[in-house]
Amino acid sequence: MNTTTDLERLRFNMIEQQIRPWDVLDFEILELLNNIRREDFVPPAHRGLAFFDMEIPLVEGGAAGRVMLSPKVEARVLQDLKIQKNESVLEIGTGSGFMAALLAARAAQVLSLEIDPQLAATAEKTLRTNGVDNVEVRVADGSKPLPSGPTFDVIVLSGSVARVPQNLLGSLKIGGRLAAVVGDEPMMRAHFITRVSEGQWDTVQPWDTVAPRLLNFPEPSRFNF
Repeated sequence: MNTTTDLERLRFNMIEQQIRPWDVLDFEILELLNNIRREDFVPPAHRGLAFFDMEIPLVEGGAAGRVMLSPKVEARVLQDLKIQKNESVLEIGTGSGFMAALLAARAAQVLSLEIDPQLAATAEKTLRTNGVDNVEVRVADGSKPLPSGPTFDVIVLSGSVARVPQNLLGSLKIGGRLAAVVGDEPMMRAHFITRVSEGQWDTVQPWDTVAPRLLNFPEPSRFNF
């Protein structure tokens, strides 16, 4: 996989054999996946896995949650959110920065929070190297409310949670959308939550997947009495 021809063939196969069969048919999304170099966001040790249908470890030893999500999951989330060019996005879990790059290509501005300082620094460098200048990568625990209390048009959780915290739902603008993978293994569902008024949110759960947990989000009690 050392030549440009090899990379482009693998990228083409990823789109045609993984992304399209998962009902990602939006031409602009497919073009983004063709143009944004996923392999640049993969750790060098795993670069050969850049286009595989799998989660890719981002740190040595595969620490919990420190992975790139599979390409088809990232693409489907991006398509289903229907992000507009004037919108602001909050991402929780920067990871490699690849999802932030995809979001940035659709939105006006992206704030991406990463709890791991080393991952945050690497992602920020990769984003800048690839010419992405409308993403702010911030070292922060995404499970905690933002101090300044801003609101966003779109919120993306790049990992799973047991439930979506109310503080995140309150950080959506009216008409804003939140995407998260919710539930427990072996079955989780993608949740797309739209804030329709000051105190009302609508939820759809269009597809199943499994994703690693984001750190520090609440877990339900496992005790039964």
